[in-house]
Amino acid sequence: MNWLGWLHDFFADPAHRSGPDSIVHRVLEHLLFSAEALGLAALVALPLGLLIGYSGRGLFLVTALAGVARALPTLGLVTLAVLLAGVGETAVLLPLTALAAPPMLVAAAEGVRGTDPDVRDAARGIGLTHPQTLLRVCVPAAAPTLLAGVRTASVQVIATATVAAYVGLGGLGRYVIDGLATRNYPTTVGGALLVVLLAVAVQLLFALFVRLASPPGARPVRAVRSARAAGSAGGGGASAGGSAPDDDPAGSPALVKESP
Repeated sequence: MNWLGWLHDFFADPAHRSGPDSIVHRVLEHLLFSAEALGLAALVALPLGLLIGYSGRGLFLVTALAGVARALPTLGLVTLAVLLAGVGETAVLLPLTALAAPPMLVAAAEGVRGTDPDVRDAARGIGLTHPQTLLRVCVPAAAPTLLAGVRTASVQVIATATVAAYVGLGGLGRYVIDGLATRNYPTTVGGALLVVLLAVAVQLLFALFVRLASPPGARPVRAVRSARAAGSAGGGGASAGGSAPDDDPAGSPALVKESP
């Protein structure tokens, strides 16, 4: 098998340089399907995961259900969605959303749950309400874990969004499905390679985000001091409507218990 020759034929094909079957157009379609599914999953999974992680209730059940959801066959869900909703974007978005939600949900719950209890108690002691403690203390501390969950969901969705071609939609799956149907192996191999490269690029991008969300130890100290300043500015409680000075919202206060 001449893999290099197939790839040369694929990328040298004029039809893949411009028009509706161009590589740029197919990549944009693929990213659009993926972004829509990830957005829908984030709207549901992240708030629910934050609440579960903060309260500690139902964490074991959520983790177990998330493991079951990951085992569901995506192509089977696409077939079921087609039978229920007909051919269209819904038949693809539903399975992809179901695939993306579990890692986000578990990451949000585990990230908030892992916040240092002493830091949470200190935030409550200076007068922050539970929602303010969650948003200003726990969420910044859980940011690396949250991003890791979104990264896992993104890679899974991008690698699986090729199923859109099964219901006549676009994306990089068109190369794979159409190439297999016509035995055009250069197109099949080229499309598969593009999916792999896109997934790897997203993986590296989120790895950078996770690294940036894990700042040096000096930054969490400033975040704790900012939270304390917020309590003082609010007259002993943020319920008075005072807003905290946003000294470093990306800091991770769970990394330290006390600053010198």
